[in-house]
Amino acid sequence: MKSIQAATYLVHFQEIAYQKLNDLIRKEAYSTIFILVDENTFTHCYPKFIPNLNTDRNIEVIEIESGEINKNIETCVGVWNAITELGGDRKSLLITLGGGVITDLGGFVASTFKRGIDFVNIPTTLLSMVDAAVGGKTGVDLGVLKNQIGLFSNPEMVLIDTAYLTTVTDREMKSGMAEIIKYGLTYDLRLFNHIKQHKGLNVSDLIFRSIEIKNEIVLKDPTEKNLRKVLNFGHTIGHAIESFYLESVDKENFTHGEAIAIGMVCESYISSIQLGFSSQQVSEIKETVLAIYGKTTLLKEDYTSIIDLLKHDKKNENGQVNFVLIKDFEKHQLDCKVSEELIVESLNFYNS
Repeated sequence: MKSIQAATYLVHFQEIAYQKLNDLIRKEAYSTIFILVDENTFTHCYPKFIPNLNTDRNIEVIEIESGEINKNIETCVGVWNAITELGGDRKSLLITLGGGVITDLGGFVASTFKRGIDFVNIPTTLLSMVDAAVGGKTGVDLGVLKNQIGLFSNPEMVLIDTAYLTTVTDREMKSGMAEIIKYGLTYDLRLFNHIKQHKGLNVSDLIFRSIEIKNEIVLKDPTEKNLRKVLNFGHTIGHAIESFYLESVDKENFTHGEAIAIGMVCESYISSIQLGFSSQQVSEIKETVLAIYGKTTLLKEDYTSIIDLLKHDKKNENGQVNFVLIKDFEKHQLDCKVSEELIVESLNFYNS
């Protein structure tokens, strides 16, 4: 599988990826190599990774607790302190080995430590392979508000090795599938059709095409001034739902993909009312989402809290919630204003 050229780095696949990583380490002569993991990736992924690292440089492992709830500044402070105590300097390299939390937080830590050290992303979940590890977004949450603190910063390279997917649960695989569905609805319908049929899925091909799409969009709009906003389809309502359940002590959390899947159903419905998106296609999206993720009932008494969280979305401007909607498959419209009444209607549609 050929490497993909991003703005300032390459995305490498399978065996050649490790060769390229070792070449980078030799070329740059890093002083210390830090590997950021959580307890899951340390147990299941680190043993698969470390035999591929061919270097005599000092290697230090830094472990954080897993989960979105730990994607915050407090965790960053812990990692910055660990790097400092272990003798990190501006010639250090940070390798992120994990899912979206590890790649987002690790990239932010590296980009701000001593005003920036090199980092390499090695995503180990489907979600991080097709989304979080590629595109140069780094950051952490502010309380339950998703990705409020961060910056755009590119890694030295991204390594995709699908062998790590054997370490994740079926639920996590489905979580990553939501981002691929998003690419299909907004950019390449073939992806959505493959998933809808759910037969003979070639995950490697889905990953490669998803990265191609995201990279193509990011190259045209690296800092999300225009086109890159299309990658937020389903995320406006989805992030609010994810945040609400994250802060609710009496409710089981959604995975990112589960929340985004609900968001895509709701925002497809809004698209049908506001932009004339076909109701038949909306039903097709809803049926596909329910077939993959099952049905969760959103309580009407929770609507107000979910809508309040919408008001903190990063895409908002001048106090107005901005949505990405679709006029048709592969045809999107940015910066759409949506009434609160229609948002409620869309949540009712999902529940119906």
